Amino acid sequence: MSPRSRGSGDVSAVETDTAAAATGREQPRQRVIEAAIDLLVREGRDAVTTRAVAVAAGMQPPAIYRLFGDKSGLLDAVAEYGFARFLATKHIDPDPKDPIEDLRDGWDLAVEFGLANPALYALMYSEPTRASSAAFKAGMEVLMGRMRRLAAGGWLRVDEELAAALIHATARGAVLTWLTLPEDRRDPALLTTMREAMVSAVTNQEPAVQETGPAGAARALRAALPEQTTLSGAEQHLMREWLDRLAAGG
Repeated sequence: MSPRSRGSGDVSAVETDTAAAATGREQPRQRVIEAAIDLLVREGRDAVTTRAVAVAAGMQPPAIYRLFGDKSGLLDAVAEYGFARFLATKHIDPDPKDPIEDLRDGWDLAVEFGLANPALYALMYSEPTRASSAAFKAGMEVLMGRMRRLAAGGWLRVDEELAAALIHATARGAVLTWLTLPEDRRDPALLTTMREAMVSAVTNQEPAVQETGPAGAARALRAALPEQTTLSGAEQHLMREWLDRLAAGG
């Protein structure tokens, strides 16, 4: 029977078989990742060898190489799984009532994930190349979306990219610093102080743009324009004309 002559039931069967095959391929991979995480949590990173993971997953060592290439590939997969787990915990509010509290909540969530999963978190951020993982990039897109909303409301004190980098760096630094401290020296004030320092560094106490949208932003920029010297007189005149039109048009 040609593909064009298949009935809907045949197509459904093919789709079901394809999904089942994909699931079948993913099951051993997931089993290995979970075994690796269990070893990582219980015995530390040095315990995560291809042989130990294979035994824990009930597989032969060559299967690890078929699935992940080598130990480095396995650790990358474990880190990607960690980034995906963290991404799944993120709550995205496209229009938060209080954007500064929304920023605090996002920072707290990142820190709480790290403190709840110390071994996995340390692995996730141990290699700079893991910033290229799909789940890490997706998480950064969520953060950049939050930065764009803050910028649009006039809350950002610095550039969006710098703000995102500061938020990410302070959260990661807070977690890794906390984990290196003896338990009797872990003062919650460390986390609160670092968070508030981040908030002060990247946001204004009051929005620089009182009215959201292009008109409010145009008015704020128009007010600040005479204070800057980067543009020539002709460029400032043209910029002022554009801003006037934006401010008037809403």
